[in-house]
Amino acid sequence: MPTDVPYYLLNFERALAWVTERYDDLFSPGERAFLEAFGRLPQASRALLVRMLMRKGTLFRASRLSYEEIGCPLAAAAPLVELGWLDPEPRLTLDELFALATRPELLQMFPAAALGKQARKADLLDALRVSHGDARSYAAWGAPQADQVFHVAIAPLCDRLRLMFFGNLHQDWSEFVLADLGVFKYESVSFSPSSRAFQKRADIDAYLALQACREALDAPGDGDSAEALCAAILAIEIDNAWLETRRAKLLFRVGQHAERQQDWEAALAVFARSAWPGARHRRMRVLERCGRTGDALALALQAAAAPESEEESQRVARMLPRLQRRAGQPAMRAAPAGIVERSTIELARPAAPLAVEYAARDALSSTQAPVHYVENALINSLFGLLCWEPVFAAIPGAFFHPFQRGPADLHAPDFRTRRADVFSRAFAQLGDGTYRETILRHLASKAGVQSPFVFWGVLTPELIALALDCLPAAHLALYFERLLADIHGNRSGLPDLIRFWPAERRYELIEVKGPGDRLQDNQIRWLQYCAQHGMPVRVVDVRWIGDTATGSVEAAT
Repeated sequence: MPTDVPYYLLNFERALAWVTERYDDLFSPGERAFLEAFGRLPQASRALLVRMLMRKGTLFRASRLSYEEIGCPLAAAAPLVELGWLDPEPRLTLDELFALATRPELLQMFPAAALGKQARKADLLDALRVSHGDARSYAAWGAPQADQVFHVAIAPLCDRLRLMFFGNLHQDWSEFVLADLGVFKYESVSFSPSSRAFQKRADIDAYLALQACREALDAPGDGDSAEALCAAILAIEIDNAWLETRRAKLLFRVGQHAERQQDWEAALAVFARSAWPGARHRRMRVLERCGRTGDALALALQAAAAPESEEESQRVARMLPRLQRRAGQPAMRAAPAGIVERSTIELARPAAPLAVEYAARDALSSTQAPVHYVENALINSLFGLLCWEPVFAAIPGAFFHPFQRGPADLHAPDFRTRRADVFSRAFAQLGDGTYRETILRHLASKAGVQSPFVFWGVLTPELIALALDCLPAAHLALYFERLLADIHGNRSGLPDLIRFWPAERRYELIEVKGPGDRLQDNQIRWLQYCAQHGMPVRVVDVRWIGDTATGSVEAAT
């Protein structure tokens, strides 16, 4: 067996060292004991445990733990069993057994099922569930005697360490592997003690409590009621700003669940307790749906006077006339929006399947005026390249570990204000002309590095050069200001195409709609913003030659 330490084991031990350096004061006795004992284990045992932690689930058949660098899995597992980290005889439910066994093996274990050899695994499981509700050991189910099942009993403790390292539970240890293989590259950010994801052990407990509530919400079947989930979420003691944000988002999801169940009172109560963007609008919708027009109108007028975002303002403007008519009041007319040019082109239907945006691009493009399909990629990327320093500023609570695509507070209300000076310096370059050099420098020096704004797969030197030549700095400033004003809402919805006239140093954005397509709300907001600020934009409706269907075309005003 090779004596070299496997790469995944080195990575795991590196993560443990990182966590130990930063969270030593928050470890429980059990976590300290694990960290101390892990280093004393034989390499094969350490490698086997990490292999299992990197795979999905906590139940594994020994016969499927075949790794050349580990050797015999039973021998490697023995020290882990002795420590109680692996359970060598877990009791398995029927569903767990079916997840581990193959269909032929199951037919041998349950010959009396009488469903025939062609029966699907799912059909066999359904037929056996009624009479097999107990849990048994793998051998007691009649499984092959030459095999053994292990349950990774230490998995919850290791998940807690993973949470402390990543600051979340959706990233796993494979991040190290992807980084080592060069699949992902991450920006290097300096970390300070104040940059830890969790400042005290109660923060970790709060995160896990929120996660348990989320899993209860997502569990199949009826599960807990919205009221019970809301009460459990609100009962969690939190003294951490980004965890409060997670709580607000989870409450919003619980409210949506209550809406789907048409539990209007519960939905109203939950949305009222959530500070997540859009919660107030959902309350208006629920009030309207359950016949409380007066209350819905009062809340809509309050939102119209002080909207939380362009998105809410747009939605309220759409609701108000309807609510006012139902309340017997004069309907309030929305202020006229910027007029967006709209035209129609007829194209031959492509012989091979081709997205309508690409068909329009090819039809509109010429040597003198090339057209590129960019959608959200170009403006976001130009912003990300210019504002690389503020986005990756080492602000406390923004970066927790070396594998972050962007700051943890990206969607927080104070994202910009916490970095005001750095953003001001970046935006000032649009005034003094140095922005071009900064964008090109970052395009070269940061190539491939993960970013919440930069679409590396779309960017080419040609596209960036055309954009910098043809988009005035004043227009870039307007795009960037709106993007930064509401990152969550405004990173999407930008027009599909951009046409350049290099000789004239000008451009236009083009939103493409195929037959029957309608403009989405976020697209309408971007179109109106461009029109209001004199930035060239239009909508092109594509019709296929010979197609008698007229589709649905609505005004972009």
